[in-house]
Amino acid sequence: MPGNEHDKVSEFPWELGVYDAHCHPTDTISSISDIPRMKATTLTVMATRAEDQGLVFQVAKNLTNEKLTVQDAKMDRVLPCFGWHPWFSHLVVDDQELSSEAAQGVLDPENKKSHYHKVLTPAPEDDDFISSLPDPKPLSQLISETRERLLAFPNALVGEVGLDRAFRLPKAWTQQEAENRNVQMTPGSREGRRLSPYRVHMEHQKAILKAQLRLAGELRRPVSVHSVQAHGVVFDVFKELWLGHQRRVPSRRERRRRLSVEGAHTESDAEDEQARKSLKREDTPLPYPPRICMHSYSGPVEQLKQFLNPANPSDVYFSFSSVINFSGPSSQKVVAVIKALPEDRVLIESDLHTAGQQMDDMLEEVARQICDLRGWSLQQGVQRLADNWKRFVFG
Repeated sequence: MPGNEHDKVSEFPWELGVYDAHCHPTDTISSISDIPRMKATTLTVMATRAEDQGLVFQVAKNLTNEKLTVQDAKMDRVLPCFGWHPWFSHLVVDDQELSSEAAQGVLDPENKKSHYHKVLTPAPEDDDFISSLPDPKPLSQLISETRERLLAFPNALVGEVGLDRAFRLPKAWTQQEAENRNVQMTPGSREGRRLSPYRVHMEHQKAILKAQLRLAGELRRPVSVHSVQAHGVVFDVFKELWLGHQRRVPSRRERRRRLSVEGAHTESDAEDEQARKSLKREDTPLPYPPRICMHSYSGPVEQLKQFLNPANPSDVYFSFSSVINFSGPSSQKVVAVIKALPEDRVLIESDLHTAGQQMDDMLEEVARQICDLRGWSLQQGVQRLADNWKRFVFG
């Protein structure tokens, strides 16, 4: 574990509040009962596919106080997030331009085959592989169901959503794999199966992502975004939704003029506060999410300027995990990224699929790593990370 010798032996200040910005404990059913005994204050729990939407909902119902506010945030162990991960985007039919029959989810074998030929690359020639895939779900139905789940939890997020250029679909289950699968794992994931050559077309991934980002804007919910080898495309999607809504950034001359006028600070603060109140009106839908977390960010430091442009109407945060950022191909650039970020846009996460002691350990490890890189004391850094999470979630 990185860090100076003093921090290695320092008592970790769990009492300040430690918030996991992105995790998947519902992937391991047997670990859910460990959540109440964890040291972490709140887990931001992601849904990803058909099989875990209801499970995340039920776990949140059992372990949360639905009237959660910034002041009583420590009362909740789980903050639910509902969304469709890009790894499962091929299982969704973009029914915006389809017949009413297809929009109702009534797909005969030929229509099912046509869908998978359209959204997968290369187009599968193996009919057995296509038949092993479930009937795809209409996008309109996915959005409707997600909206209902979000409305049931006033502070729930949209996630995990995003784009992925690297992902390949797993091959169909063999009889032996199906018989030997771990029943403690929530169905629907890869579970060690070998990979096929098939990827999901980027245009299809983008259509599923945009629909979910628009839903987040409609309900004014933050989003947690997955991006692998696709940071530029993800930003282009954001930019498309932001078009015409950019914040006005005063020029240097305007800022100097404002500062030269007596009482300008007070006037400016009042204007900014009024703008913030206007933006926080819950009854005003937006065409884009108000706040975005780039989860386990692995992009280059140079791209931060795009995401952090003050004209962007969404506030963009960046979360980091030991399992992704400090142990994979992005580990070389993560140091520069973390040092370059504004201190109020950094979050931590475990990105772990099992709750309990291991998740607590991963959160402590990444918090210590970030404090070490930023030159923060543990007390200072853990408090700052906690404040950042509350600002990301609650605004």
